[in-house]
Amino acid sequence: MLDKLRTYFPLVEDIKEENLRRAVLETFVEGLEKGGWIPEDLKKIPATLLIPNCPFSFLEHTNAVTACALAMAREMKKIYGDRFLVDFDILIAGGLLHDVGKLLEIERTPEGGFRRSRSGRLLRHPLSGLALAALRGAPDTVLHIIACHSREGDAGKRTTEGILIHHADFSNFDPFLSS
Repeated sequence: MLDKLRTYFPLVEDIKEENLRRAVLETFVEGLEKGGWIPEDLKKIPATLLIPNCPFSFLEHTNAVTACALAMAREMKKIYGDRFLVDFDILIAGGLLHDVGKLLEIERTPEGGFRRSRSGRLLRHPLSGLALAALRGAPDTVLHIIACHSREGDAGKRTTEGILIHHADFSNFDPFLSS
């Protein structure tokens, strides 16, 4: 399963710190197993239930958000140099895991569609994702991104990495709401 996940999430290989890379992959394994999914389902699970017939998958959205946040950070680093402080390992890990809680929040219907699970009605994905990642040893800086990437983080202060993931997430969501 780990090899399949490495293929599905190629940016995980850009995480230099071995323990963090392992925590990201193990968090996905935990989420898939607890949610009753297999890796191939990542291509089918909708990125959101808020957009009817969502035109992109969990896998596509996760990779797009991570790549967009990484591109923003690289460009800002080029322009601002040492004045722009960002931890690329934390940024990538947070991007890959920002929606991992959706593996518990969403379930398949008997007819083959998707709906919010009982777990998802009780806990939104930022909270369940935080719990999954904490179980697998993700550091607080990554847990912060997961917990604060959505509206749950609006009242608090986000880290630099959290700001980038938050904006990349909504940049990969909001345009689909208006079309």
